[in-house]
Amino acid sequence: MPAFSLEPQQAAWCAELRTLAAERLRPVADKGEAGRVDRPLLAELGRLGLLARLFTSGALDLCLMRESLAQTCTEAETALALQGLGAHPVHAHGTPAQREHWLPRVADGTAVAAFALSEPGAGSDAAALSLAAEPDGGGCWRLTGAKCWISNAPEADFYTVFARTTPGAGARGVTAFLVPADRPGLTGTALEMLSPHPIGALDFDGVPVTAADVLGGMDRGFAVAMGTLNLFRPSVGAFAVGMAQAALDATLAHTRRREAFQGTLKDLQAVSHQVAEMALRTEAARLMVYAAASAYDEGAADVPKRAAMAKLLATETAQYVVDTAVQLHGARALRRGHLLEHLYREVRAPRVYEGASEVQRGIIAKELYAEPPAAALAETQAAALAEPPAAGLYGTPDVTPLATHDQEAR
Repeated sequence: MPAFSLEPQQAAWCAELRTLAAERLRPVADKGEAGRVDRPLLAELGRLGLLARLFTSGALDLCLMRESLAQTCTEAETALALQGLGAHPVHAHGTPAQREHWLPRVADGTAVAAFALSEPGAGSDAAALSLAAEPDGGGCWRLTGAKCWISNAPEADFYTVFARTTPGAGARGVTAFLVPADRPGLTGTALEMLSPHPIGALDFDGVPVTAADVLGGMDRGFAVAMGTLNLFRPSVGAFAVGMAQAALDATLAHTRRREAFQGTLKDLQAVSHQVAEMALRTEAARLMVYAAASAYDEGAADVPKRAAMAKLLATETAQYVVDTAVQLHGARALRRGHLLEHLYREVRAPRVYEGASEVQRGIIAKELYAEPPAAALAETQAAALAEPPAAGLYGTPDVTPLATHDQEAR
């Protein structure tokens, strides 16, 4: 399937999701408390079968879910996404016992998951984390240290925790552990943040973990983290695209009806050109998100670069679109309870979490410089063409046209 085109059934599913968000999820979310885990909302997501789809869908389907829900109910979108982020390492790397115990409860909304990577001194530089897993004998460890800015903390029922098992080894010395919230020595506090969803800090005071809690193998935690982020970064972009689309839709409606200067706002070229720019950037971001998600589903080699590009472009675009929408709406958009006031608070955090925009640029640059230079690639191809063809079976030249290789690569 081309990355830029959705099949009719996919488009219909997106429309259905927007309807469900408006009719079933929005009323529940409106009763929730900002900054707290909304368990009734999670239960409704479970009843609709959306949480279960986190474990059966590819990256593109995840993006379509997040984008569609975000257009109508950002609270539902975020609740779903945080369940996926926290539980994906269990789904992808967990033991049969871990999966059987936790994933059904995540899918029906009765267990809240969280992804505990960031620390007070290791946010963007995840390889520098210092939460220590100190050996306690017999394949056991004690976790000592702190995590910070953890979504769903301190109310989650379990955490995917990344801890240092080999000091001085950088990214190679990190292990992922599945840590239930009721382990002795684990405490947490809620943080009051600009973002409306729950975020907290965790303290680990000799929290016991065993080999049965390991996810993905010893000292393989960084690969677990990066694999999870490569999947979810494009979908963060999808969340951003959904918010941008909601802001664009609101702006189109407002500028059509708002009278000013003997006409409507849309009749002013300065306004209509701004709206055109909003639409242009939103669609460009959407296409890059879909392309990155499709690359992930196809197992492409350049997923880290594509995921970083999608997350970077989409989140920066959403910030621009929402800000422009507020400007075109005027003071009414700043009133508490207005859609754009809500989006303005929601749109800022995605440019920071799961790798800030500056980190995404670093990833993109690293991947670009790791690719073979185009000139060297051209020289290799020219040399291959200059060599006489090898004799194939029965003396027939064994030559495969370059066009065939190109087609296979696509």
